[in-house]
Amino acid sequence: MKLFSRSLKSILLWLLVPALLLTMLTALGLSSKDLRRQITVAYDRSLVGALNSLNHNISTQSGGLSLEQPYTLLEFYELTANADVFFKIAAEDGLSVIGNADLPMPEQRLESGKAYFFDTDYLGAPVRSVVMAREAVPPLYGDKSVRIIIQVAEGIGDRESFINNMLWRSVGRDLLLIAVVMVIVIVGVIFAVRPLERLRYEMRSRTINDLRPVSTEGMPKEVKPLVSAINQHMQRYTEQADRQRQFLDDASHQLKTPLSVLKTQLDYALRESDPQEVREVLMSMNEGVDRAIRMTSQMLALARVRDSLDSQVWQDSAPVDLGELVNELVRDLWPVIRERRIDLEVIPPESPLCVCGVAWLLQEALRNVLDNAIRYCPREGAVSISLMQLNDKTAQVVVEDSGPGMSEEDKDKAGTRFRRGKAGKHLPGAGLGLAIVSTILQMHQARMMLESGEQLKGLRVRLVFTLNMKP
Repeated sequence: MKLFSRSLKSILLWLLVPALLLTMLTALGLSSKDLRRQITVAYDRSLVGALNSLNHNISTQSGGLSLEQPYTLLEFYELTANADVFFKIAAEDGLSVIGNADLPMPEQRLESGKAYFFDTDYLGAPVRSVVMAREAVPPLYGDKSVRIIIQVAEGIGDRESFINNMLWRSVGRDLLLIAVVMVIVIVGVIFAVRPLERLRYEMRSRTINDLRPVSTEGMPKEVKPLVSAINQHMQRYTEQADRQRQFLDDASHQLKTPLSVLKTQLDYALRESDPQEVREVLMSMNEGVDRAIRMTSQMLALARVRDSLDSQVWQDSAPVDLGELVNELVRDLWPVIRERRIDLEVIPPESPLCVCGVAWLLQEALRNVLDNAIRYCPREGAVSISLMQLNDKTAQVVVEDSGPGMSEEDKDKAGTRFRRGKAGKHLPGAGLGLAIVSTILQMHQARMMLESGEQLKGLRVRLVFTLNMKP
């Protein structure tokens, strides 16, 4: 974890530079080993060439062992090899030897016609030797079992000097290449993270209210998704800040007048000495407080619903039984229903209606619809709630009342904040109920339709939901 707490530049350099350095040093070692092998093979081919030249000049025609012009051949080879050259041509039984008789032989048995290379010491210096055994034609001494041993040795001092010189030249070239690559990698990493540095500088230099999107111009493809995510987050924050400002503006606008009226009424009550006048003022103040309480509750509910659009509330989404929600709301609102002597009819569905969503949001929407129906319905009126499944994909909740209903103009503008229809001008409320319902239904991909009542002749509100909807 400590590694990832560092800067991206240091992480890249600490990962790339050692890995690249180790890779190139390994490649340098392998190439040096291969170079040594190739040079050794080239020198060994020269030794084989000298051995073959000697082999072609061996004669056994006289019954003994002879060699034509050996020193001329060896002198020519020495000029080519720039090193001491030794040779030995001998009968396998050791009775006939030409050249350096004490030249060491390999320990293993020699197969006829096959060349063997080995390193040894001769006259106190290291030598590289090649040896081959072949049949004598015609036979030596008339004995076909006696083979001819041909051996050529070369001092490896000059060879090692040449190999070391080539290796050092190769090492120097590769080290220079490594240094150049390291510089390129370091410079490349520095330039690669410059857009991030620019992004950091731009974000730190902005004021607290500067929520403009960050430009992706000149950004690498790998950085653009990060910038897009930052812009998206800033957009969500901007929308949330706008909602908060809207809430404060609404609260300031809507609560200022009721509070001023209450203050005026309170001042009047303090100056009035007639108990009956004071009682009427207090009753009027009580109604004003009720209106303020309801308005504040609805404004807070609307703000809570809107905040849930960007919060993690959808993590709590689950199948919700609409029938259960309606039953719970009826139990909660039953005191108000009984006090107003409302004739309430609940028509349950034939089978449970489950939609995927957030239970408290759906309950808030149904509460506002049912509460409006109860409040706008006259005393001893009627309210009907029916739930039914329309088809395999949709279901609806219908709330109908016997109230005055809504005009077509009011229906078209329903859901506008703080707008109230003609029927509700003299009733307590803030004009936010249907706005809350519309926002919640939009979140759940549902629809609200306002119609004229067919049975109770009031307002008919249809809420159409999608079954098995995944938010």
